[in-house]
Amino acid sequence: MKRNAFIIRNILVLLLLTGWQFARAQINNTYNLMPVPRELKTNGERLDITQNFRVSVTGHPDPRIYAEASRFIRRLGEKTGLFLDKQGYVGQQDNNPSAPLLIRVQRPGKLDLNEDETYSLDVHDQQVIIDARTDLGAIHGLETLLQLISTDEQGYYFPGVSIKDQPRFAWRGLLLDVVLHFMPMDVIKRTLDGMAAVKLNVLHLHLSNDQGFRVESKVFPQLQRKASDGLYYSQEEIREIIRYAGQRGIRIVPEFVVPAHTTAILTAFPELASVKRKYSLQRYFGVFDPVLDPTNEKVYVFLDKLFTEMAHLFPDAYFHIGGDENTGKDWENNPHIRAYMKAHGMKNYMDLQTAFNKRILPILEKNGKTMMGWDEILQPGVPKNIVIQSWRGNEAYYTSIKRGYKAILSYGYYIDLIQPASYHYLNDPAPDSVNFTAAEIKNILGGEATMWSELVTPETVDSRIWPRSAAIAERLWSSREIKDVDDMYRRLDRVSLNLEALGLRHEAYKQPMLRRLANGYDTRALEVLVNVIEPLKIYERNQGDTMYSAFSPYTKIADVATPDQALPRIFSRETDLFLKNHEPALEKKITDQLLIWKENHQHFLETLRSSPELGEAVSLSENLSRLAAAGLSAMTFIHAGQQPDADWLEGQLKITEKAREQGGRCELQVVTPVEQLIKAAAGRDWH
Repeated sequence: MKRNAFIIRNILVLLLLTGWQFARAQINNTYNLMPVPRELKTNGERLDITQNFRVSVTGHPDPRIYAEASRFIRRLGEKTGLFLDKQGYVGQQDNNPSAPLLIRVQRPGKLDLNEDETYSLDVHDQQVIIDARTDLGAIHGLETLLQLISTDEQGYYFPGVSIKDQPRFAWRGLLLDVVLHFMPMDVIKRTLDGMAAVKLNVLHLHLSNDQGFRVESKVFPQLQRKASDGLYYSQEEIREIIRYAGQRGIRIVPEFVVPAHTTAILTAFPELASVKRKYSLQRYFGVFDPVLDPTNEKVYVFLDKLFTEMAHLFPDAYFHIGGDENTGKDWENNPHIRAYMKAHGMKNYMDLQTAFNKRILPILEKNGKTMMGWDEILQPGVPKNIVIQSWRGNEAYYTSIKRGYKAILSYGYYIDLIQPASYHYLNDPAPDSVNFTAAEIKNILGGEATMWSELVTPETVDSRIWPRSAAIAERLWSSREIKDVDDMYRRLDRVSLNLEALGLRHEAYKQPMLRRLANGYDTRALEVLVNVIEPLKIYERNQGDTMYSAFSPYTKIADVATPDQALPRIFSRETDLFLKNHEPALEKKITDQLLIWKENHQHFLETLRSSPELGEAVSLSENLSRLAAAGLSAMTFIHAGQQPDADWLEGQLKITEKAREQGGRCELQVVTPVEQLIKAAAGRDWH
């Protein structure tokens, strides 16, 4: 019986190690799709992809579908290596209902909140059919079809499936801050390509702050002359961004922050400030005191003209006014403003900001806009016809929903904070734990990932957005019940490759930066270290003796290290499995990895001779080596079935404690699994 149990155990372990991907695919039937569709059934058929593959469009779509179908053909050719160029561009003349891919669209889609984005996709052995009420749904269907591409010994094919799909939330956004570090047009466009691939549909552009004003104003040209460092988008470039986004079914929502975070505006127009001082663009990042004077009528004249101009430039129905992080200090330091507050019965500066917001609201309404703001604007007396974007916590988010405000969740989706995809993935705009009424559910517009650019440049920004934002996209599109983290990571790895094929540089940026850091072509030792570290999370990187500015170097080891590293996650999972079953194959794999880490420090020191800049990472490399040695020692005891003495345990735990110290604004990500090995060797609870 013991022998049979041993055999059964080994079979189960083997299935875990070699067959888990198959098992997941069988359970979810989602292949490598992200987001997971609402409904998917298989039919056992397949459509082989050959050089004769063609696309037809019928119905009454917006012309954008022809460009997207043409782009689909080119991407399909690039993916398969097949020469599919005989069709060239898909046009209105391509309407053969027997084509291998038939797209049927009932009507043109509008770039509006709550527009119909549903689609169905059916793959049989002779034809693929995408049915959608609007071309927006058809575009989503094309992205799903690209993700379905499969291979076997016969070549490329589409597996036989029947998909019915629609988004869970209407607002599936990404905020891209282009102020703290300016992002050129190519960054914007490739970001939009990535968003379309995972069915995000709102790009929220943060366009003004203390560090700059990033849009050309023809009414107030002083803004770009004095408040941009020459880094701004012309109005024609903004129109190009809007066209490019609209072609992919994505809305562009602008944000112009008032009344605080307005140092740039006050640099151009100091007469609008609450405190009379000399203003210049802020070079550092954070929360500052400069703020518009809400008692000055010239402020409202200025904002009326500026917002009217920008409202005509940006056609979307929503207009974001920020409203966040007003310290109130400049208002408190102005006797005239204090007197105004007293005369109007205002108890604190937020009462004054609410009055300010009420003055702005008619300006936006007369221009056909719905006002949006961060959750600081949720104050007593604020009209219900505005949208609250929650960033400071769930309390304000839940409160706004229950009070009847439309709301968007960003708290938990701050991708600049270097948190893992699993954290974002399990953060739900409408969680099971909250009992919303049916009416309250309707107030939840969706969610929005936020990419603030204090610590990124055009070179590194993709690595902070992708691929983690694809997990957020799934949370906002797919059913709440889809929340298997392991399966999410399985599919995320494949989606990451698809995003790279679109031109996103979340992977490609790394090797050039490693060569720069190593000051040479041999980056092996540096790469071993970089693969097990992550930048400090939350706001810790900008703490202590290092204050980053707009001109700081962003080419250091913390910049090449990426969030949510795969190797530490895999090593941790394998360590956990090994400690449960002591499989020899896992034992060898873990030991081999520990040996690589242990021996790497000497190679790192050789690299250091050519690159003094890496001196900040010496402690990381040394700690990794010592940590690995401790892990190898633990593996020896575990293998021998012997238990070390208390002194050994104390010494090894000191090593793990030391290894948790940051170096180069980074942290080792493999300390916990090694500590588990040490505790297991000593017979301690390692959970």
